[in-house]
Amino acid sequence: MLQILYLAQDLADPAVRRRILTLVAGGAKVTLAGFRRDVNSLAATHGIEPIELGVTADGRFAQRIGAVASACLSLKSKLANVGKPDLIIARNLEMLAVAKRAVALFGGGVPIVYECLDIHRLLLRKDVVGRALRATEAHLGRDARWLITSSPAFIEHYFRPLSGLDAPALLLENKVLEIDGPADRIADSAQCPVPGPPWKIGWFGALRCSKSLALLADFSRKMEGRFEIVLRGRPAYSEFEDFDAFVRNEPFMSFEGAYRNPEDLADIYGGVHFTWAIDFFEEGQNSAWLLPNRLYEGCRYGRVPIAMKGTETARFLSVRGIGLVLEEPNAESLAALLGPMTPDRYIEATEGVAQCNPGTWVFDRTDCEALVRRLTALAAETPEAIPTPAVPEPRHNEGGLL
Repeated sequence: MLQILYLAQDLADPAVRRRILTLVAGGAKVTLAGFRRDVNSLAATHGIEPIELGVTADGRFAQRIGAVASACLSLKSKLANVGKPDLIIARNLEMLAVAKRAVALFGGGVPIVYECLDIHRLLLRKDVVGRALRATEAHLGRDARWLITSSPAFIEHYFRPLSGLDAPALLLENKVLEIDGPADRIADSAQCPVPGPPWKIGWFGALRCSKSLALLADFSRKMEGRFEIVLRGRPAYSEFEDFDAFVRNEPFMSFEGAYRNPEDLADIYGGVHFTWAIDFFEEGQNSAWLLPNRLYEGCRYGRVPIAMKGTETARFLSVRGIGLVLEEPNAESLAALLGPMTPDRYIEATEGVAQCNPGTWVFDRTDCEALVRRLTALAAETPEAIPTPAVPEPRHNEGGLL
């Protein structure tokens, strides 16, 4: 059985829980260690007690550097009861530093996989700060056997031209984890509200985009109740002036709290018609390149995704001929896109989503097992045997070594 030490930047992140469930379902034994940013009982994984390395704060980069340095100093005692793993997966840049220290403590010979699913804006700066961070990433990642990322645009726009990393890239899209049956047997789609006013737009997951919040609020007011906005997930309170008060004061917007992923997805998507698959958090950079979790989640349950023109998400939808694309990031453009919506047009749009291969949206137990087999083979290979990257074809494949 493959023994994996998984180092997480945020133990309260539901996406970390999903990755742990993926590896365990694939047949690996996982030890989880990382930092905690807040309390989120919904991110707990049954049977796995994480090793806490310290506390970090969202949006406070300097504090996180200090926490990483402190964790590296105390890592020997923290991992005292952990046997030498076959493989270490380091999620995000700061965990690469911890992984390097862990390898030294285990006596060397443990391959590292670097998992990076977002490109922080500091890494893209053209000044001395950006150059220093990219140099740090290249240094810490010079021995990484693989790079795991979730969008081909991250590879195209950052990892190949800017990062200095040489590791082959494994594309693992943010698909819905379903380990109880193969993707080609999907039959339990969530029941949709009756098509027609009030139309409901669901914005679920990591809520960190103040521009989206303001745009959706303006739009819902403009439409005078024909459209309602439903928010679910974890608000990044550091990115909003007062998220809770703002939502309370919006007549056609509601926040309905956190949820378990994937267990609650059918219920939450069952209450909406559309998925807000737009993010302006790092506009023109990370937000333009990512393929968000909610894109796959909403389409898995037959909801119509809304993407922003010029983004990787819009290109993804265009390849499949599905979804709606917003031309301009304002309420007027959204009203022009959605205002003429009728039940017949909506049903036609959902039928397009339903015609896609279910494997486009779902990562099932067979996929989990295949991933762990590849990681097992990687752990047994010498560095010289690792394949070099190749340009992906087609652009939006169903996952694989690029």
